[in-house]
Amino acid sequence: MKKIFFAILFVLLSNLSFAQSEQSLIEKCIQNYIDGTSYNKPDSISKAFYSEANLFLSHKEKPLWVVPVSEYVKGFQKGNKGVFNGRLGKIISIEYYNDIAIAKAEILIPEKKQEFMDMFLLKKIQGEWKIISKSASSKASNKSGKKILFIVSNAHYYGNSTISTGNSFAEIVNAYDTFVNSGYTVDFVSPKGGDIPLDYINTSDSLQKQYLYNQDFMYAVEHTMSPKEIDYKIYKAVHYIGGGSAMYDVPENSAIQHIAMQVYEDNNGIISSVCHGTAGIINLKTKSGKFLVEGKKISGYPDSFEKQDGEYFKHFPFLIQKTIEERGGTFKFSKRNVSYIEQDGRIVTGQNFQSSNGVALKIIELIEKNN
Repeated sequence: MKKIFFAILFVLLSNLSFAQSEQSLIEKCIQNYIDGTSYNKPDSISKAFYSEANLFLSHKEKPLWVVPVSEYVKGFQKGNKGVFNGRLGKIISIEYYNDIAIAKAEILIPEKKQEFMDMFLLKKIQGEWKIISKSASSKASNKSGKKILFIVSNAHYYGNSTISTGNSFAEIVNAYDTFVNSGYTVDFVSPKGGDIPLDYINTSDSLQKQYLYNQDFMYAVEHTMSPKEIDYKIYKAVHYIGGGSAMYDVPENSAIQHIAMQVYEDNNGIISSVCHGTAGIINLKTKSGKFLVEGKKISGYPDSFEKQDGEYFKHFPFLIQKTIEERGGTFKFSKRNVSYIEQDGRIVTGQNFQSSNGVALKIIELIEKNN
């Protein structure tokens, strides 16, 4: 029986590894296209496409403009090679089956207030993924290219228990919607990368329902980045999401701590959190060695609001309010179920999911003021 079990386990792990490698290879192919078109690198563009691929584009003088990839590449030979040309690209989704795949990428040109959506058909040819066709469309957009990094957790349970938990879906979508409607781009990072558990999903709430059935949004939540994939220089703020998961993995993750403090100190950016997400900032230290919360007014989910006789509470690794106060911070909160926000310099914190929208608006206000 042991042999059968390990054989099954090996097959499952092998399939998972294969899926991850195929995903990353497709991403690499599309990233060649994005980098090539953003930095005038014809060789990178050619590497992404099958040599006989066509692009099906819009044209004001014809119903469909069919462009051979060789002709398309020539358009990027005129620019300064390796110099950024104003195009900001991001993979939105990938879906594959055996040796074929479909994918989407968003291309922003903030200077022209323009957004393109590229749709690709890919095929694995002689062991290498290639774009065999691309279609694109564009529209006017308020997207500025400014980025916010949401920090989420991979923890499915309260500590070592079997009590399920997750990241607060309400906190994610309330803040996310505020940012994207204001022209910001949101990325997700978790300690391990990949999918994350979600909790507190209410499909009677119209905004939550909208995002739950938004395939592009859910793809981003399913494919969060790992810390090693993050370039801190491109973010204006980090935002710690709450939910029970926030108590685990994130607070002690040194790589995420480093990213957050680089955004805060090197980028002159903002650190923010909501509810149990405030657990993520308790261990942050400045370059001088002081705890970030020392001498600061901080909000989050107060210890007294926890069900202290609840089974989940026995597995808490620490108490948020108590730890902040021990580290020289002043913990502030209001009554239950109302929005409450604290801003202290470039630190913005909220008490609960009802505060998510307000925290996001305050972050936007600070960023625009700083600009």
